Amino acid sequence: MKQKHLVVIGGGAAGFFTAVNAAAMNTGIKVTILEKSSKVLAKVRVSGGGRCNVTHACFDIDEMIRRYPRGTNFLKKAFHHFFTTDTIQWFEEKSVELKAEADGRMFPASNTSEAIINCLLKEANKNGVEIRMNAEVRKIIINKDDEARSGFYIHLANENILHGDYLCIACGGYPKAAQFDWLKELGHTIATPVPSLFTFNIPGSAITGLMGVSVENAIVKIKGAKLSEKGSLLITHWGLSGPAVLKLSAWGARALADMQYNFSITVNWLPDFNEQTLRNEWSILRQQYGAQKIYTRNPFRLPARLWVYLLEETKIQAEQRWSDITAAQQQLLIQHLTMHHFDVKGKTTFKEEFVTCGGISLNDIDVNTMQSKKQPGLFFAGEVIDVDGITGGFNFQNAWTTGWIAAKAIATKA
Repeated sequence: MKQKHLVVIGGGAAGFFTAVNAAAMNTGIKVTILEKSSKVLAKVRVSGGGRCNVTHACFDIDEMIRRYPRGTNFLKKAFHHFFTTDTIQWFEEKSVELKAEADGRMFPASNTSEAIINCLLKEANKNGVEIRMNAEVRKIIINKDDEARSGFYIHLANENILHGDYLCIACGGYPKAAQFDWLKELGHTIATPVPSLFTFNIPGSAITGLMGVSVENAIVKIKGAKLSEKGSLLITHWGLSGPAVLKLSAWGARALADMQYNFSITVNWLPDFNEQTLRNEWSILRQQYGAQKIYTRNPFRLPARLWVYLLEETKIQAEQRWSDITAAQQQLLIQHLTMHHFDVKGKTTFKEEFVTCGGISLNDIDVNTMQSKKQPGLFFAGEVIDVDGITGGFNFQNAWTTGWIAAKAIATKA
């Protein structure tokens, strides 16, 4: 019998995981990865500041799926096939130990993404997986006429044509809907892609002068959308970033796209207080620190530069003591501390770390195999499907889970 051929489109985490596992589970099939760029595993390399946030130390499926703005019911079923415990075990069996940090994010014990990259490349080499780079797919034709050569003809940008008996599309998300056109031609419904996990631009605001300042815990709310997130906040030269903002952008991906990324937010720099409870506390603070200069006595343990900025925004003078603050200054400072208003105008996304909300409709995919319900032999894995998670290793877990399920189904079928 002729050797069966699996073609995987996409040289990222999901593509590699599908390819190496399918090849390992069924040594009789030929496996080829097509990567349109000159680099494979690009997101793996830059994730987590170059350390690769492999997964999250969450071992309860019901708890885990709450970290995915889209695809929760789909993943609830998928995680029963391959979950975080399986990810940890899979890499440890390949001599890559993972460690959990206090916030639950899991990284290689070596603290470098190269450990994951080298592992996947080694597995590809060990199992005879062919990797073709600069292989951009332009069109896919399903062969229905010749039973002897059934499957798929993949037309590449260099005019080469590749035949595959099985095809797994794992090419990640796209920033523009038009780039899904060749997938639409296969008869699948596409949930319109929009950016997820992006930072908030606040042009013209003096807050950007504090770039590099980080607040361990803050609450960010989007006005008019009933969306809020609590977590670490980072001030950048273009606005606000950090886990709180990135998580908020994921949950609000579609709503913020509809607003064309022009919206207002409030920041509570003191999440243990709201405006009323801080006002109630204020008389105690005035009594306790009355004789001290407010610039040098910061009872909230905010970063010094941020504290000075908030005082300057309130028009409090450098020599003023706690007891000298006027009622108007007190009210304005309380508002800045608990409901600081900013107008967001635009977003910043990073090409290598781009995450998309949207993709192949989950209604078109069999969750138990990742096979298309419309086309036998066609599979999907990773971010190309309409699943995305917040920051913290959740998007990689989606890649490992869907890639493994597709690999097992293909290896069994071939």
